[in-house]
Amino acid sequence: MLDANLKAQLQGYLQNVSQPVELIASLGDGPKSAEMAQLLDDIASVSDGKVTVRRDGDDARKPSFEIRRTGTDVAVTFAGLPMGHEFTSLVLALLHVGGHPPKVDAETAEQVKALDGDFVFETYFSLSCQNCPDVVQALNTMSVLNPRIRHVAIDGALFQDEVERRQIMAVPTVMLNGAEFAQGRMTLEQVLAKLDTGAVAREAEKIKTKDPFEVLVIGGGPAGAAAAIYAARKGIRTGIAAERFGGQVLDTMAIENLTGTPHTEGPKLAADLERHVRDYEVDIMNLQKAAKLIPADEPGGLVEVVLENGASLKSRTVILAVGARWRQMNVPGEDKYKNKGVAYCPHCDGPLYKGKRVAVIGGGNSGVEAAIDLAGITAHVTLIEYDGQLRADEVLQRKLRSLPNVTVITSALTTEVQGDGSKVTALTYNDRGTGTSHTVELEGVFVQIGLVPNTEWLAEDGVALSPRGEIEVDAKGQTSVAGVFAAGDATTTPYKQIVIAMGEGSKAALSAFDYLIRLAPAEAAAKAA
Repeated sequence: MLDANLKAQLQGYLQNVSQPVELIASLGDGPKSAEMAQLLDDIASVSDGKVTVRRDGDDARKPSFEIRRTGTDVAVTFAGLPMGHEFTSLVLALLHVGGHPPKVDAETAEQVKALDGDFVFETYFSLSCQNCPDVVQALNTMSVLNPRIRHVAIDGALFQDEVERRQIMAVPTVMLNGAEFAQGRMTLEQVLAKLDTGAVAREAEKIKTKDPFEVLVIGGGPAGAAAAIYAARKGIRTGIAAERFGGQVLDTMAIENLTGTPHTEGPKLAADLERHVRDYEVDIMNLQKAAKLIPADEPGGLVEVVLENGASLKSRTVILAVGARWRQMNVPGEDKYKNKGVAYCPHCDGPLYKGKRVAVIGGGNSGVEAAIDLAGITAHVTLIEYDGQLRADEVLQRKLRSLPNVTVITSALTTEVQGDGSKVTALTYNDRGTGTSHTVELEGVFVQIGLVPNTEWLAEDGVALSPRGEIEVDAKGQTSVAGVFAAGDATTTPYKQIVIAMGEGSKAALSAFDYLIRLAPAEAAAKAA
């Protein structure tokens, strides 16, 4: 099951196991059960006797296996084969159940251990989902820290009957004690915040005690990370407040145009960005969403950023790197059936639509790439484009035209997503040439029509925005508000690319530093007077 290279890597990792581990398999007669049996044997064979395999499991899900610290209640379970993106989750589970401490700060670990109650989590993942491992690893870690927490990670593509019965139409989907708990990427801290209702208030009180910063970055994507690094390297007091570190990059699959890095993936790049920022003395405040910006009363005064939790942060300069999110169609039924047939990530959710009919909305590169990807999984793909022709690169269009199970419809305006109350059943569109309405019966709609900047909260704060809602910046990244700079996908800077966001974030930080040092003489003169 594992090639020689993976076995060698795994053998090295398992040297860190300090307590004996049992792999308790529940197997059936199918080929996946045979593969799982081979996988577990391979793991045990390179563990130097630290890991043993049992085949007497009685889990109703077959194939599945439990990783248990021998003689204890410390355990996690995988239903399906945790390969692909989930192989790292498997390795970490083996290490943590085997006594190697998880990389969790002491305060967070104590918070997990103190949770009062019995929690049974089930996470549905797909092997092609780049966001799923974060959720699986977070809940596995919590299970290791607190034996009253149980977690089963389930490959939705392998247990399709169960997925249909529970109407799981997006991954990752997390169930808690039989009821839906959350969908989408979540960190351990986010899960904890939902369980520990007092955590938000405690964090707000902690933030209120912070001294003013010299540079405060709002947003943790490539632009925000670069800005924080460049500011911190100047030796000035730097803070970064982010709703989720990594931003839109976390939802990106393959990245092959980042100069000097031939290939990486979004979650890996996001982790690298955060690791790089943490190399400096930057005050990182995660899970924090900005709600209001209050300009300084006078040049060189403190700019205030009010957070959604009620706390405020103050700084002599602020860099807005708030990024963008998937643009919605804004048609009836879209919100109602989001994650119930309406999806935005074909890599993540595509495997759940195996053998079904789907539509892709959007004829740019992302839409055509999604249609090509989904054509290999689904029964049929209908691509709908508003314009009279596709806008994707010609090489992608040629590939799309070669696929027998794809229909392309141009000059079409999507007007409604229909459903039966629990899931999508059809989509309607108007032919812009004839004005006639058409209905396409299907089970899934993947929206790929670009991005919208996360700037609604700035509309009344004096920061000039373009008609598209982008923050207007000059050549130095300065906004219309003194001491407030901006960078990345939320600005009027053209070409929304990671490498451009990094450069603009760096430039904004250098501009903020230049602004600060030019204020110093005036402040000194004012004090002398």
